[in-house]
Amino acid sequence: MTAITTNSIRERWWNSRTAHRFMNHHLALIGIVMIALLTLACVFAPHLLPYDSLYIDLRARFAPPFTGQHYLGTDPLGRDLAARLFMAGRISLLVGFSAMLLSTLIGTVVGVLAGYKGGLIGTALMRTVDGFLSFPSIFLVLALAAALKPSPIMITVVIASTSWMEVARIVEAEVRSLREREFVQAARMLGLSATRIMFREILPNAAGPIIVAATLTIARAILMEAYISFLGYGIQPPLPSWGNMLNGAQQYLGTAPWLAIIPGAAITIAVTSFNFIGDGLRDALDVRGDHS
Repeated sequence: MTAITTNSIRERWWNSRTAHRFMNHHLALIGIVMIALLTLACVFAPHLLPYDSLYIDLRARFAPPFTGQHYLGTDPLGRDLAARLFMAGRISLLVGFSAMLLSTLIGTVVGVLAGYKGGLIGTALMRTVDGFLSFPSIFLVLALAAALKPSPIMITVVIASTSWMEVARIVEAEVRSLREREFVQAARMLGLSATRIMFREILPNAAGPIIVAATLTIARAILMEAYISFLGYGIQPPLPSWGNMLNGAQQYLGTAPWLAIIPGAAITIAVTSFNFIGDGLRDALDVRGDHS
């Protein structure tokens, strides 16, 4: 009985109407295409370009875009901007995805425990979440980044440690609304353990909001990494990231504006695309849409 009821609720999120609503969300489809193209470019383009991201050619300093084989121009050291852009994209996208996975994992565990247990445990966990949320996240990120040795792993942990609270609140509210449903009561009557009920019965039915929150977290993490690196506390040269590329372009805005425009455009495309996908998922998974 529990399995049948659980499966029927899961189908609410993944039925054909949900897929149809998502496929009709044109901005979400554009976002998927843009992210797919950007990811493929970051993975394969550095191997196809004629220059390595660290190759220095002082004779080609400040070459504008479409100069010879420097398709996006060069930087102050004569390094190929296209090669550095796509290598930086690997770092920025990897940090974004990794921070999303870690923050979603932490927030989901905290939210499930708080929502299902309730009482003193739930109150203590959610007051902890509120305590973290009471501090501006950017100050927490900068404080942690300044205190730790800069590296992609460190930046991922720092961003995740300041991003899980929103996921926890979403999951807690969803679990709290599901814990008294008939399929949960049936699972209790069958003698299933609390751990199995939380993570095998309730959690799959809260997947929709978690997926939406995770998608939007990627966009936030990419922006946060760029911000930290732009201020000099994140990824350090010569390892490129979109943020430190912007940092290095500050003093050349008047003479070589492409140095800032190109990585800035990459950040904008990535963040906007993930936000489009998140909006599309939110609209497609909205329960109220099934009753309209």
